[in-house]
Amino acid sequence: MSAEIISVEEMRAIDEACAAAGVPTRTLMENAGRAVAEAIVRRFPQQPTAVLCGPGNNGGDGWVAARALREAGWPVWVETLVSRDMLKGDAADAAHAWGGETFELGRSGRTAELYVDALFGAGLSRPLDGEAARLATLLPAERVVAVDVPSGVNGDDGNPLGDVCFEAALTVTFVRKKPAHALMPGRAWCGEIVVADIGAPQSVVAAQKVNLFENDPALWTMPWPEADAHKHERGHVIVASGGHARTGAARLSARSALRAGAGLVTVLSPSDALAENAAQLTAIMLREAGGEASFAEAARTAQAMVIGPAFGTSDAHYKMLLAAMDTKPRCPLVLDADAITLLAPLTHGLDARDVMTPHIGEFRRAFPGIWSNAANPIGAARAAAAYARCVVLLKGASTVIAAPDGRAIVNTTGTPFLATAGSGDVLAGLISGLIAQGMASFEAAATAAWVHGRAGEAFGPGLSADDLPDILPQIFNELAPTRLKRKPVG
Repeated sequence: MSAEIISVEEMRAIDEACAAAGVPTRTLMENAGRAVAEAIVRRFPQQPTAVLCGPGNNGGDGWVAARALREAGWPVWVETLVSRDMLKGDAADAAHAWGGETFELGRSGRTAELYVDALFGAGLSRPLDGEAARLATLLPAERVVAVDVPSGVNGDDGNPLGDVCFEAALTVTFVRKKPAHALMPGRAWCGEIVVADIGAPQSVVAAQKVNLFENDPALWTMPWPEADAHKHERGHVIVASGGHARTGAARLSARSALRAGAGLVTVLSPSDALAENAAQLTAIMLREAGGEASFAEAARTAQAMVIGPAFGTSDAHYKMLLAAMDTKPRCPLVLDADAITLLAPLTHGLDARDVMTPHIGEFRRAFPGIWSNAANPIGAARAAAAYARCVVLLKGASTVIAAPDGRAIVNTTGTPFLATAGSGDVLAGLISGLIAQGMASFEAAATAAWVHGRAGEAFGPGLSADDLPDILPQIFNELAPTRLKRKPVG
């Protein structure tokens, strides 16, 4: 299924355009409801099931799902928020086609083993109340299947619309994922997510010109070396180190850049930190930083440069950063941590090949006003990228990568165990290592975010940032084309 993510408004436009393309909305509803039933039958044994139907088309999908489950021999009944006589359009047709037992919501007098939440879809704009709110509080996620999104979740930002919302073990949505399926906390409340094809013509979807995607290897291609490659062809990354007792972050970035495939990696170190860096580096080279001139030279000669991890925030550090930024021509810069602090608030655009990697606190300082005025992290990252005129990777539980042209990718790999000191330094190094090998900055940032998240998943509890570079080969091997994978011995 496509990695595209569509907004609630785009889904409405697709529904409306389908009729003009010869696919009646009633057919879409029939296909949607049957897709829900099929997903349930595949994953659950037959058990007493209550389908909770709301007043709109989401409820209509539920009436169809109930009928399909009943046809499959399931013990199923409907609990409806409004009487069938109050329904209109396709939902009314679907409800009147149901021939099984029907009760007022919460008044069946029965206890189901499984509940299908077809009360409200992604377009709900108000908090749950009454019986719907009571059930959202009462029902455990493992006994709930949600239609489109769990009721009470905002489809465009993944946040609850009020104090309560449903949580589900399985969510079945249609055509494409919505932002709530990719952004936290909605993503966690959806459980397993199934995207069903309900017959919307591809031409109708393409007409929306979608430029939001869920991160996936199908969106980018790793820069695998050719058989005759040598180290200079694989790019040189330079990482700026902090001063004495502030060197570990730069080494994490450097190790990560090397693991990402860069042919050469150099740590640019202040003189007072040379000894401690030298004691820790082997495959990574070391160069003494001689002030602004050395930063300008590094930016001219490297294929990518990381500035920021434990770099320092003094006026001297600001001048060294500017020396690298103002050099013409220069390599792409990956600006993290202290570099973002030095530039905050950002007052001018950067090079389109640069990548900024702020967490939310750094983002607020660098782009004052953007976060508070954005509808969700996607909108915030897009606005920041347009303003900065470079790639922005907004880090957090919902990591978003945005390009100045409006393209955006939501990363859904990862684990809470990545919330540890130094994890972001590894990510910055990963991005630089991929850029040095020729990847475009937007794709490099997306690739690095996906790989970084998978590495965290692979390690799990007990993860520290020191572990991450050593896990990367495992993840890269999973992505490697067949011709590069090692054949088993024997």
